[in-house]
Amino acid sequence: MIGAHTDSPCLRIKPVSKKQADGFLQVGVETYGGGIWHTWFDRDLSIAGRAMVRTKDGNITSKLFKSDRPILRIPTLAIHLDRQETFSFNRETQLFPIAGLVAAELNRRPPPPDALKDSNTPFQPLKAITERHHPVVAEEIAKTAGEGLEPENIADFEALLYDTQKPVIGGINNELIFSARLDNLMMSFCSVIGLLEAAISKEDSSISLISLFDHEEIGSLTAQGADSNLLPSVIRRLSVLQCENVKEPGWDLVGSTATAYEQTLSTSFLISADMAHGVHPNYPSKYESDHRPELNKGTVIKINANARYATNSPGIVLLQEVARLADDRKGVPLQLFVVRNDSSCGGTIGPMLSAALGVRTLDLGNPQLSMHSIRETGGAYDVEHAVKLFRSFFVHYSEVHKGIIVD
Repeated sequence: MIGAHTDSPCLRIKPVSKKQADGFLQVGVETYGGGIWHTWFDRDLSIAGRAMVRTKDGNITSKLFKSDRPILRIPTLAIHLDRQETFSFNRETQLFPIAGLVAAELNRRPPPPDALKDSNTPFQPLKAITERHHPVVAEEIAKTAGEGLEPENIADFEALLYDTQKPVIGGINNELIFSARLDNLMMSFCSVIGLLEAAISKEDSSISLISLFDHEEIGSLTAQGADSNLLPSVIRRLSVLQCENVKEPGWDLVGSTATAYEQTLSTSFLISADMAHGVHPNYPSKYESDHRPELNKGTVIKINANARYATNSPGIVLLQEVARLADDRKGVPLQLFVVRNDSSCGGTIGPMLSAALGVRTLDLGNPQLSMHSIRETGGAYDVEHAVKLFRSFFVHYSEVHKGIIVD
């Protein structure tokens, strides 16, 4: 199994976002996760998310939307007006994006006279979307959520801000990736491709799966998060499948399936795939001197004595054997990482899933720079390294784990 997460720190539009000040239309947002929020200033921002839409038959259905237009921006204050040595700001009062000018919006759609307002409007428990949010925002959501939709059709929505600048391959030799949300879409992508490629050549009867969770950046304690019963429930249902080709030692195919779940977990292995910290050339003192992962030098095994990562020695040995067999036995490189004793350590879904399942687990990820910035940097070749590693894991796990004996 490979577990990863798909969410990243971002700004989310508040339930009532309609604001204006000094001639500007502003949008109220709240922070999601632990982002490097100063990187969101002076970027061309837009919105994407999910809208609950009233259909012609009276039902309410969900529609995904994504606007490609740069409709929002958080401007910095000119240095002439505030010469602070370190850029600091109030996240509640100074992180509001501007959406345009009040005068331009009034000229575009003048407010209706009170006499023309419909007094027979049905009662609504909450104010209409166009009252809680600027009409231009509601219109953009309706336009991108589906053909023929009007703002009045939107019952509610969840909208996140994103940077409209597209990912690019960069560096003098095209060896780098500059993109938003590398943490953790890179590992999600690599696990999907690794699974698909393994399915072509996989011959044994073992079950391979990936689980891509939401809400890792805010603790995972949600129905879509890793701290839910989603993965245990799926494994429990899969574990009772009868397979004629199963020949695992100790596996009881006769009689009751009451312990099938536990037997499945005892022979399973979970890789927790979450991006890792690559060494930063401008801040070398922030890294432990003997554990400094480099971009394009291979996927990083993450280790922590205080169990912030779930990795242990048997897992490292297993992954080494998998890496040795990768790419038609040509092999792929691996690296090791631990944090300094005087530094804090981030967390992953690895320890919580390991504790919930009682399954052997290892934490790893590709190295990157600028984690949690609006624009991150990763190694272009590490994508291939991880895909080949994950493919080998799915293809060779059944044979490799039998040769690693732990009392």
